[in-house]
Amino acid sequence: MTERGTPGDFARWVEPHLTVLTRYAARQVAAADRDDVVQEALIRAWQRWATYDASRGTPVAWLLGITADRCRRYRTRQPAGMVVELVDQGAAPTASHDLDLSRAVEGLSRRQRQAVDLHYFVGLDVATTAEVMGCAPGTVKATLHQARARLRELLGDDDD
Repeated sequence: MTERGTPGDFARWVEPHLTVLTRYAARQVAAADRDDVVQEALIRAWQRWATYDASRGTPVAWLLGITADRCRRYRTRQPAGMVVELVDQGAAPTASHDLDLSRAVEGLSRRQRQAVDLHYFVGLDVATTAEVMGCAPGTVKATLHQARARLRELLGDDDD
């Protein structure tokens, strides 16, 4: 995009990605801050919309990058006891399992937690997760592998 369009154009461009932005913000900051983070990210995206370059990445990756930056400005994260919502749930886990998983995810490194949040909780594919994280898809795969190993360790599930 070489020029900024109208606010209506921007709203139509962003609308398909609002759920992903909100889900990611909910994983990164306290529930009370989630909407503020998304709103600040959208303001920033509107201000910089003319700089978006489709050849450098997808709209969702660009918007999530801005959202991630806004999340870092908030020092609080969601409470460890918050029940998690996986994008692709098979069998519904118990509330106790959700709480254990949420606490275990909090025990991951920042980069591992970001990869897990983007891939498993937001539902991005590996390539888009790599775009958001600013790394190669192979790095995301390795980070997710390390995160899963760490989660197994934290959850006491060493059966491979």
